[in-house]
Amino acid sequence: MSPIVPIAVTGMGAISAIGNDVAENFKSLAEANHGIGPIRQLETCHEERLLAGEVHMSNAELYDRLRLSQDIAYTRSTLLALWASREALEAAAIDPTDGYRTGLISATTVGGMDATERYYDDYLASAKNRSFIHTHPCGYAAEQIAGQLGIADFVTTISTACSSAANAIMLGARMIRAGLLDRAIVGGTDCLSRFTVNGFNSLMIYTDGHCRPFDENRNGLNLGEAAAYLVLEAEEVARNRATLPIAYVTGYGNANDAFHQTASSDNGEGAYLAMQQALEIARLNPADVDYINAHGTATPNNDLAEGNALLRMYGSASALPPFSSTKAFTGHTLAAAGAIEAVFSILALQHQVVFPNLNFSQPIASLNIVPQTGLTAKKIDHVLSNSFGFGGNCSTLIFSKDHD
Repeated sequence: MSPIVPIAVTGMGAISAIGNDVAENFKSLAEANHGIGPIRQLETCHEERLLAGEVHMSNAELYDRLRLSQDIAYTRSTLLALWASREALEAAAIDPTDGYRTGLISATTVGGMDATERYYDDYLASAKNRSFIHTHPCGYAAEQIAGQLGIADFVTTISTACSSAANAIMLGARMIRAGLLDRAIVGGTDCLSRFTVNGFNSLMIYTDGHCRPFDENRNGLNLGEAAAYLVLEAEEVARNRATLPIAYVTGYGNANDAFHQTASSDNGEGAYLAMQQALEIARLNPADVDYINAHGTATPNNDLAEGNALLRMYGSASALPPFSSTKAFTGHTLAAAGAIEAVFSILALQHQVVFPNLNFSQPIASLNIVPQTGLTAKKIDHVLSNSFGFGGNCSTLIFSKDHD
């Protein structure tokens, strides 16, 4: 068996409904303070009816605090991404122009849609907001982020629905292992938009209250917005920079159950295969995992499918390690979910705690599995994080304290 090339995580950044940086996000998780509330930043007819996890800064505030020119069009997704990616680079103490081959792999599904919605009727009548036309494609955000960060060696965009950021992290790790990059800034960003709020509401999977992951009476999700990025480096590069890794990416897997455009198969085939592949790459057994950060959207289909996949992996409810969904804190942040939850997974490793699954009261009858409902101290060496997207695109990441 060929030797594993260690992939070090040397920095991370995050902004979400529960915090404007990594430290604030951890404080909210530790104190069970969720960020779900009435919609205020997005103009929508649902603002008094549906709850969401919004970042508590306007676009104008983000422009100002990021010191960006008001003459350049940046959508909210891009503004959030710049905020989180700058924190990640600062935490890793890197300069993307220092001679190491550095790439940016950024995930999004909303892209510039929020601006398109806002200015569509205005484009022909006025030139004021026409600069936002170019921001609509998902790839445009990655180019803007790369330009701001000074990254030119490799830039690409991943858009695989709600597994997007997990796949961005996986691609970065694979490219470093293949010797194509020395370092990669990887993650994802999505803001709220009327299209996504209306879309999930039309699918009848948007709850009228607070979401309840893995609960028998769950009736839908809350959407959220967030951005999070990790700095991945070949271990040798981190060592040459005298940088101590904060964690390692040791496993990753992607599979597709090809079951339905928006639903997972009831037995969780894609989820099961993704977890199985990630464990094989990490050379771990299921019992080696100390905590599972579940996808856990609180929709009837997802939680049943993921629960069945976990039972297939572990054989019984009693054999499951502690698991929880953190989406009741942030809302479902779509393309950013895999990245914000990667940050949460690494925080679990750093602080040796399992985060609570909020709003749970009754196990799903057909599964009888119970998530962690309170913050719990525990020895944690390996965390498994799941992210599943529409179209059956299922991804799993494994983060470890060490790579041995």
